[in-house]
Amino acid sequence: MHLARFPRARFAHLPTPLEAAPRLGEALGGLNLFIKRDDCTGLAGGGNKTRKLEFLVGAALAAGADTLVTQGAVQSNHVRQTIAAAAKFGLACEVILEERVATNAIDYQGSGNVLLDHLLGGKSRRVPAGSDMNAALEQVAEEIRAKGGKPYVIPGGGSNTIGALGYVDCALELVRQADAQGLKIDRIVTATGSAGTHAGLVAGLALAGADIPVLGIGVRAPKETQEANVHKLAVATAEMLGHGDRVTREMTVADCDYVGEGYGLVDEAVIEALKLAARTEGLLLDPVYSGKAMKGLIALAQQGMFKGETVVFLHTGGAQGLFGYHSVLEGHL
Repeated sequence: MHLARFPRARFAHLPTPLEAAPRLGEALGGLNLFIKRDDCTGLAGGGNKTRKLEFLVGAALAAGADTLVTQGAVQSNHVRQTIAAAAKFGLACEVILEERVATNAIDYQGSGNVLLDHLLGGKSRRVPAGSDMNAALEQVAEEIRAKGGKPYVIPGGGSNTIGALGYVDCALELVRQADAQGLKIDRIVTATGSAGTHAGLVAGLALAGADIPVLGIGVRAPKETQEANVHKLAVATAEMLGHGDRVTREMTVADCDYVGEGYGLVDEAVIEALKLAARTEGLLLDPVYSGKAMKGLIALAQQGMFKGETVVFLHTGGAQGLFGYHSVLEGHL
């Protein structure tokens, strides 16, 4: 496995810290808990998409692209970071925002990541929930080509084999950090949505022979669908690196019991997870991804799932989105 064979634009603040979280662990029944701080990757507030964008922007620059094109939900962390990466490298950026969460709340529609998108200079358009986002991306790309531009299309979440390389790299980084600290990791827990982070970790750990299981806490899709999506991408990523046979189906595990009423919808357990992380470790989670993953971690710890284990919670960032949920969180904090 030789990641230097792939174009890469280096701008993430790496390695991100691997920190002990003793007060949060104690609140979860004495769990030996560590946090992998991928909220600290640096780009426009950081987050997990920055790792993916190093490889995606590298590929775009190598292809001579002048415009990045991508999509996400209205409060997408991926969109914010993609627009920021485009600005950093002098590229234009056009994004499609899907009205995936049914709300007309002013803060959701205009604050948080949306405000930052505008500040960073991205050009956006909105489409209704359930739109064919791949078709919408191609339509925008064709419009750019018709004007003489050269678009580079990035899928939602940056979740393709190129983007997943960012989390292959993260898996190697995490193992190095654990070895340096003399830390035996029994399990990694993280949010799983568009699949790239989860799949990259699975592929990277498999190729490294690290034998560390990854548990993805689902934020949108049912378990069967989520696991199939992650496994397919993990295998494809490993195949691109020359070792697709090393990723087995058993390596992909998702628990999708903590989605709640749907993607981007916040319940009391998510709010309690946000508060617990903030008030024990000063950690700012987001309501859509890391908050739901923490909701799952808390519930599973209370059920005794992690008894005797050392667990690393991979913090995917997204606290900027909290400001889009002020009207939901107000009165609960």
